[in-house]
Amino acid sequence: MKRITNTLCAALLCTAVACNDGAKTESIESKGTDTTSTASTVDETPSMKDSAAMNKAWMDYATPGPMHAMMAKSAGTWDVQLTMWMTPDSPPQSTTGTAVNKMIYDGKYQQSTFKGDFMGMPFEGTSTMGYDNAKKKFVSTWIDNMGTGMMMTEGTYDQASNTINFTGSQTDPITGKECTMREEFKQPDENTQTMVMYAKYKGGKEFKTMEMTWKRKK
Repeated sequence: MKRITNTLCAALLCTAVACNDGAKTESIESKGTDTTSTASTVDETPSMKDSAAMNKAWMDYATPGPMHAMMAKSAGTWDVQLTMWMTPDSPPQSTTGTAVNKMIYDGKYQQSTFKGDFMGMPFEGTSTMGYDNAKKKFVSTWIDNMGTGMMMTEGTYDQASNTINFTGSQTDPITGKECTMREEFKQPDENTQTMVMYAKYKGGKEFKTMEMTWKRKK
């Protein structure tokens, strides 16, 4: 990992120098000055201190921390109960399924694969969740076999309630417009997880669209 990080830093440094050189040359030519004498007095090479700081920033960004360790605790197989509401006054549609959680890429992300049935059809989906050390936020994506789009969310962790509060958006296939939603993801204990999703209906009023409960499979 350190070798990869050093390589990335070197590439970024080279890019920065190349961009700066272009800007410097344009400025010199526009002023009609002697490029030879001016160039000799300009040091475009980043200092060792800057290089070390960049290297540390990349290492911090790439190293799993406490939030990743928290995600790793939910690795395993889970029984899932899923309930959905299409509109605020529509009857709920429920199904059950199984989710398998595992950490990938050296513990940086959690991949969760869900399989079940919904409205008489096979329903499969995959989520990827991570904690972005630079943003200081959780990031998540969701794809499934009932669409061709991707839902993307970001969330912050509230330690007092042990809740990750996600917000995000996805395209409404009926209108073609982006619709926003929010999720409350909780873990009451090491063998239980819950997620409640809310979206906005006509007039901007929020309603519950989905509720999921995970129970660790014994």
